[in-house]
Amino acid sequence: MSGPAAGPAIPIADHGLIGDLRTAALVAIDGTIDWFCPGRFDKPSVFGSLLDPDAGSWRVAPDDPDARSQQYYVPETNILVTRFMTEQGVAEVHDFMPVRRAHDPDHRQRLVRRVVTVRGSVAMTMRLSPRPDYGSLTPTLSEEAGAVRFEDGDVALALSSTADLTVEDADVVASIDLEPGDAALFVLEVLAPDEEAQGSSESDVDDLFESTATFWRQWLSTCTYTGRWRERVNRSALTLKLLCHEPSGGIVAAPTTSLPEEIGGGRNWDYRFVWIRDAAFSVYALLRLGFTDEAAAFVRWLSERMGESGESDHDLGPLRVMYDLDGDVPHERELDHLAGYRDSRPVRVGNAAVDQLQLDVYGELIDSVYLYDKYSAGISHDAWQDLRRIADWLIDNWDRDDAGMWEVRDEPRAHTTSRLMSWVAVERMMRVARRRGLPGDLTQLARVRDEIYTQVMEECWDEDLGAFVSHIGSDTLDAGVLLMPMVKFIAPNDPRFLSTLALVEERLVTDSLVFRYDAERFSDGVESSGGQGEGTFSLCSFWYVEALTRVGRVEDARLAMEKMFTYANHLGQYAEQVGLNGEQLGNFPQAFTHLSMISAVLNLDRELG
Repeated sequence: MSGPAAGPAIPIADHGLIGDLRTAALVAIDGTIDWFCPGRFDKPSVFGSLLDPDAGSWRVAPDDPDARSQQYYVPETNILVTRFMTEQGVAEVHDFMPVRRAHDPDHRQRLVRRVVTVRGSVAMTMRLSPRPDYGSLTPTLSEEAGAVRFEDGDVALALSSTADLTVEDADVVASIDLEPGDAALFVLEVLAPDEEAQGSSESDVDDLFESTATFWRQWLSTCTYTGRWRERVNRSALTLKLLCHEPSGGIVAAPTTSLPEEIGGGRNWDYRFVWIRDAAFSVYALLRLGFTDEAAAFVRWLSERMGESGESDHDLGPLRVMYDLDGDVPHERELDHLAGYRDSRPVRVGNAAVDQLQLDVYGELIDSVYLYDKYSAGISHDAWQDLRRIADWLIDNWDRDDAGMWEVRDEPRAHTTSRLMSWVAVERMMRVARRRGLPGDLTQLARVRDEIYTQVMEECWDEDLGAFVSHIGSDTLDAGVLLMPMVKFIAPNDPRFLSTLALVEERLVTDSLVFRYDAERFSDGVESSGGQGEGTFSLCSFWYVEALTRVGRVEDARLAMEKMFTYANHLGQYAEQVGLNGEQLGNFPQAFTHLSMISAVLNLDRELG
């Protein structure tokens, strides 16, 4: 394929996220948009050079090879600025996807790049290299009415600009030489087939910029958190909002696929879907911050899934662990034509975890509904009937072996966290029924609740180790047990939890960072590359902060929290994991990491007073 010569892969952390509540794009610190799926999060990419240098990109950068760059967000917005510093001057690229108002019936999907010179005169080049269908197609470009257009059958894009555009084979190029105060505009429109490009003038872009900034600031103004880490919480909230799909109400786990958990390894997953677990925790974080509309939208999406579940599949239960935004099952396949990020293969789209039994999702699901019912408008009669049917299935199946919350692709096990969250599901059903006076067999629920509690306390507890283990009959540890006091299963000062926490610190904690389980004693069924192994899970690291807070080790918690802040990228965003050398690994940015950070901050801030 034609295009610029490929350089070394840009680190995962050296990106910022922009989006329009339908899809998102990653903008690298060198001015390259190297990931963008037009239409919505889980559609095929047209810019995918993050996963293969030949899979498409859109770069705006100085001609000076020694230019330095920095990134920041326009305060309290998701408008990203990449600033370039050269010997001749300073220039900025303002990147955003316009969102004029919530639930806009006239929304048009656009990627806007505004180039301005701040000081001096900076020569820059724009090169757009669209490669549809995850880089498998080379488009034919056509010039029409001041725009360059291409279609691949499923998607149509048109680029308009105030600069002169030149078509070079399958690329569009422009040279920019700006004096102070000058601006060059580039607007990439996502069109319906046969729809004409509308383009944008300088006044149009100014209006889009201001209305988009206003939208984000007004949304953030409803946040109820005003504590000592306000800016970090605000950035995490804005990041979580970017992962919300406004038309459906779904919340995706991350906007990317196949960014590796281990460089060169096979733990490369597609996270552009709605995990019941991740989204339910997101609802908790958003509710805690006062964002009730997003919680209500997700509960509506969830109610549709519960209503569609019909007769239970005895093997997998009434719900799958994840869905696409339409509520369909995204089966996994591999894209053999892509090299993968830093040669980490395979590149996957879809996710085979949809065919796994993961019992813990019912606990997270019912807990999120319980919280929504408690802090918002309340659930409907139909939703309660759906929950009762789901709970009836869980009552008969909670003690089965499953893949667990870490989605191991090995033999199913009797995971402790699956039993823990099954207890949460039953216990929260009882709370909702009692608080609202809703119908339900409280005697049966109490019996099952007590059965689960007894099994966890007797069979998931290892007396010799003095700890709760990852699964019945094992001697391995799982950081998921840190959730026990958070979900009110056990008191934080219970000797069993304190001794478990001590062993977790001994085996799984390295400084402030936490591994999700002891990889030397635990197989997840995925072959390692033989390198450094997967990184620590930032989600678990924030669970550790919250556990320290709850057991009263507040100064230890604060130090661990401050250390975790140093692992964020330059914009305050997190991927899934942290590698041995401190680099971010896995899909980016990850909702689970940000929501666990919010929870940890809120609880620690309260204890610090």
